[in-house]
Amino acid sequence: MATIFTKIIHGEIPCHKILEDDRHLAFLDIRPIKEGHALVIPKEEIDYLFDMDDSALADLIIFAKKVAVMIEAKIPCRKIGVMVCGIEVPHTHIHLVPFNEISDLNFALAKEVPQERLAEVGALIRGE
Repeated sequence: MATIFTKIIHGEIPCHKILEDDRHLAFLDIRPIKEGHALVIPKEEIDYLFDMDDSALADLIIFAKKVAVMIEAKIPCRKIGVMVCGIEVPHTHIHLVPFNEISDLNFALAKEVPQERLAEVGALIRGE
């Protein structure tokens, strides 16, 4: 059965895309920890980050770096936090979270955000 992320990749579920290429997709988390919180995924459905071959893993990290630079340029923060949990969706994904203090990196802070605000943040990060 396809994961929710595979359904997003195929356009069956909408998302607020930040960046996309032929092998990766970055989009805003619908329950962000902080404004600008994005998910970076490979388009290939692989459950566990460390099951990826070395080349694919390196490419995913390089793609995530491009997204982090985009977020940091538009969302005020000290740094972009990088978190990989991989339990909630069986599809490799990297969380990129703008933060100022280590306490900002806490999934308990996640909350629903109106789609309109996500669209505004996505456009801001993409430079539109």
